[in-house]
Amino acid sequence: MTKTAATNDERMIRLLMELRRGGISETHVLAAIEQIPRDLFVLPAFADQAYANLALPIDCGQTISQPYIVAYMTQMLAIGERMKVLEIGTGSGYQAAVLARLCRRVYTIERYRSLLIQAEERFTKLGIHNITTRLGDGAKGWPEQAPFERIIATAAALEVPPALIDQLADGGILVAPIGEGRHDQRLVRVTRTGNEIKREELIAVRFVPLVEGIADDRT
Repeated sequence: MTKTAATNDERMIRLLMELRRGGISETHVLAAIEQIPRDLFVLPAFADQAYANLALPIDCGQTISQPYIVAYMTQMLAIGERMKVLEIGTGSGYQAAVLARLCRRVYTIERYRSLLIQAEERFTKLGIHNITTRLGDGAKGWPEQAPFERIIATAAALEVPPALIDQLADGGILVAPIGEGRHDQRLVRVTRTGNEIKREELIAVRFVPLVEGIADDRT
């Protein structure tokens, strides 16, 4: 084992301990975090911070969420191994890679072509084959593949887009940040039982905004 790999192993152990102290108790969620090398998903300039519990910048003015938020949102989804999950906002691909360890298939939508290409390359490098990607408008969801047992959004809207509620399966759970500005966002969990929609506020968060449409990204 190389010195760099050993250092990353040690950093991962410290990160997992920090997540446990923060209330991440589901062992399968922690195992999924442990299996995904976060250093592969950050920009080279931030490689030394890959296993710190920090959100970090990525291309196109976006961010990779801090590991605690990734783990917390994943835990709140209560994912089963046979489920189909929709992710809004692929970004670096890190959250999708974690989800892919826990469910049957992840469908993930990204509005920036360059980010999507980078994420797809990372999935291939890690040998993850149960993620299907799309360049598109996340607010519209993925109606051709609906319904989804679980939906997660990694960008904040003023309210949960109606299309995502429509695409949530009976008994399904949606977790998304809601709020107007980065300093006024709450993570919410929406549960659908038949035609009844139950909404629960969770913790304060800070996410980039959910923007409709496909970006003018010519990379």
